[in-house]
Amino acid sequence: MQLHEHSHSAQLSGQPSFDEETPFASMMSLFDEAAERLLIERDLYAILRKPDREVNMSIPVRLEDGTLGVFDGWRVQHNMGLGPYAGPFRISGDLKIDELRALAGWTTWKCALVNIPFGGAAGGIRIDPARHGAAAVEQSVRRYASSMLDIIGPDRDVFIPDKSAEEQYMAWMMDVVSMHERHTTNAVGLGKPTVLGGSLGHLDSIARGLRIVLSLAREQFKLGSDRGGLRVIVQGAGSVGGNFALGLAEDGYRVVGLSDFFGGLYNEQGLDVRALYEHRKKHGSLREASGDFVRMSNDDLLLQDCDVLAPCAVGNVITQGNAGKLRTKLVIEGANGPVTSRADRMLQDRGIPVIPAILANSGGIIVNYFEWVQNRTGESWSEGIVHRHQQRFMTEAWNSMIAASIEQKARLHLAASMVAVERLAKAHRLRGLYA
Repeated sequence: MQLHEHSHSAQLSGQPSFDEETPFASMMSLFDEAAERLLIERDLYAILRKPDREVNMSIPVRLEDGTLGVFDGWRVQHNMGLGPYAGPFRISGDLKIDELRALAGWTTWKCALVNIPFGGAAGGIRIDPARHGAAAVEQSVRRYASSMLDIIGPDRDVFIPDKSAEEQYMAWMMDVVSMHERHTTNAVGLGKPTVLGGSLGHLDSIARGLRIVLSLAREQFKLGSDRGGLRVIVQGAGSVGGNFALGLAEDGYRVVGLSDFFGGLYNEQGLDVRALYEHRKKHGSLREASGDFVRMSNDDLLLQDCDVLAPCAVGNVITQGNAGKLRTKLVIEGANGPVTSRADRMLQDRGIPVIPAILANSGGIIVNYFEWVQNRTGESWSEGIVHRHQQRFMTEAWNSMIAASIEQKARLHLAASMVAVERLAKAHRLRGLYA
């Protein structure tokens, strides 16, 4: 049955339908569609649709020139139905509250889908690290953590880095809370350096999860058993895209496209991913990289012929404007919200499956959960144990999504959201309403 977009949901919420062309709108429209299909009761729908709490704060920092800078900070705690809040901490000069609302919501549904006992949250500081330097960033992170001591902690709200490279932020968070608690509280910041209790395998956990999902999708959608025959384009060469591309090359796939902020590189015969990875690691970008490839814009790279397209950089890159031009057999969302809801439906109509981010990039939150468990129990798992548990969690989530897609005749984005919403709704029904 073809649903009328959000008619039931918009009526329940008393709000107009979203235009679905922003990450926050895409996240909310998927929730609305899943809630409508599941016939979630009105009262429960009202609870699930809004964040539990939004905290905003001013963060004063003494800058290097002696002046005082006051920066904005936020923490959005979306839902704690399944367990303590957990979610990304982001630092950016153009950070917006709607980004954090979307991240918090995605984290809620991600945790519910992969069946780990966390709720979703997201927070950050609007400060440009390149402009203000390391000392100001450290001050701002420490002040941010100290401002929320009454609402954060291993049983309340735990932080994870927005990118694997930001494990230093988690160390500072842990130190602030530990100093105030008068004992080491390492489970408040996850994705930490391993010397401070960080889990082995956390630096490439998202990329490893993407490789797991690609393997499952290759079998599910009969893309062929010959890895070398599959042409993959990866948009983004950072901690997610770069590690994913490198892992694919090591697995024997043919990576034909790779990009970063300065543009895309394409060779239909395959790129020398190891050389490009090492160049970016040394120089910080692919701008001056040399090799056998054609340079093009990021937008043009998305439109090149391939078997698998993996947008791993930023949100909102596949929209209704370019969804009809993609030449791929499968899209895997490595970033949060790279495919808008309208584009997702267009690709479904074209027979191109889209593996949603709440599963595809869930390897990060899964391994963060493993770190939380290790910190709480005093254990230290080997990398092999971490990888085996990650494979299990992601495979079980994949099977749940596929089963829901077949049973409900729903595209994968909707099926994954339905599994997540149904689990969270069940938890809220069992917990009841405390007043």
